[in-house]
Amino acid sequence: MVKNYAFDYKTGYKKLTEMDVKTLIKEYDIEMIRLEFVDLNGVNRGKILPADMIDEVLEKGIAFAAAVMAIGFDGSVAEVKGLSEYNYDDMKVVADPSTFVVLPYLEKTAMIIGDLYYHKKTMVQAPRCFLKKVIKDYQDMNLNPITASEIEFFLFDKQNDGSFTPYTNKTGNCYTGNSRIDPKGILSEFTKTFREMDFKVLYMNHEFYPGQFEYNWSHSQALRNADESTIFKGVCKDIADMNNMFVTFMAKPQNDNGGSGCHFHISLNSLGKDENVFYDENEKEGMSKIMRNFVAGVLKHAKPITAFLSPTINCYKRYRPDSFAPCHIGWGYDNRTTYIRIPEERGKATRIEVRAGSAAANPYLALGSILAAGLDGIKNELEPPDVISTDLYHDVTKQIETVPRSLYRALAELEKDEWLCEYAGKDLINNFLAIKQLEVESFTNSVTDWEWENYSYHI
Repeated sequence: MVKNYAFDYKTGYKKLTEMDVKTLIKEYDIEMIRLEFVDLNGVNRGKILPADMIDEVLEKGIAFAAAVMAIGFDGSVAEVKGLSEYNYDDMKVVADPSTFVVLPYLEKTAMIIGDLYYHKKTMVQAPRCFLKKVIKDYQDMNLNPITASEIEFFLFDKQNDGSFTPYTNKTGNCYTGNSRIDPKGILSEFTKTFREMDFKVLYMNHEFYPGQFEYNWSHSQALRNADESTIFKGVCKDIADMNNMFVTFMAKPQNDNGGSGCHFHISLNSLGKDENVFYDENEKEGMSKIMRNFVAGVLKHAKPITAFLSPTINCYKRYRPDSFAPCHIGWGYDNRTTYIRIPEERGKATRIEVRAGSAAANPYLALGSILAAGLDGIKNELEPPDVISTDLYHDVTKQIETVPRSLYRALAELEKDEWLCEYAGKDLINNFLAIKQLEVESFTNSVTDWEWENYSYHI
């Protein structure tokens, strides 16, 4: 898709101009455009517009009620100072032409991602704007963040009675690739669609639990990786729904199954060059000083950034021993029991893998917070603690710090982290905290099936 345009190494996108977008609309006979952005919960929001509104989309932007940035999953609106406490005024969503893509599974329809503006200024609460700010700070240091993601999800068949059954219902299918794991060809349809959209999808596989799958991306500039990850979620839900199926990126959708993670692979290149500055053949384990500093920064802020990596109450049900989600904070070489894993590849593939993310994470906030934490390590030349070479799930002598075990605790860690709060800005932090604290309060006041089943007879 769109093969003949110059490449922008700063964004990872082809250099599409406004005129290029208009040409593509005409070439593909596009009639409808989906203008989308992602809110603080990681939910894809937007409006569907006739294609002849492209000038307004690209130049002036389309108005939305700014209070959408304070809406919780249940539709409640958190009171956010300066945003939703008064008159629910407008914000503008202005399309980024480089993100224009035709949606091959819909007739004559394209999508474009927008950036948010509030009172004619960049909306600092907007997750995409936050990530762009962090990337710019790296690029001002002649560094370009390169990332890749691994996203897991559960796929269900819809039943006539409204219930769901796992798309595959047998255990032991991890890493199998036969027709039994995709009898309807839905996963092939996913992959074909994303390849046609020029996404850098590498491959997919069945994961450990019935109906659970994982997609892997090739590395790209961090902004493009985050854009693709968020669009991936929405498009998967679209295609599944069109096939009488259901996809969820919920971290742990069922008691008797495992959880879905989102692992982020991160490295730094010299700006404008294909040179990975995390690699230094003269240093121990091939890890450069800047890589060690970055690791130290992420570990220093591991507890507070967990609020962004696991932003729902449900996410914390993943953090259990032997679950492939970290319970304790540490780092290790090719060690999947730690918060940070250093894969064994070196040279251009030298990178860190942050394993604490859940599939429910907002990719912009997750990557932005990881990069912000790493920036603290680089600027202040922090050194990481000793490498963990044992099973951190069970080696109690190495279990120095624990990953927050609830959203409430993670939010408390975020609120007291001076570096992250100052770097992200009070408007973004306060908005995020307000939404998530309302979510915690709502859950705390709700009676669950577990409570009824365990208490009602005996008490």
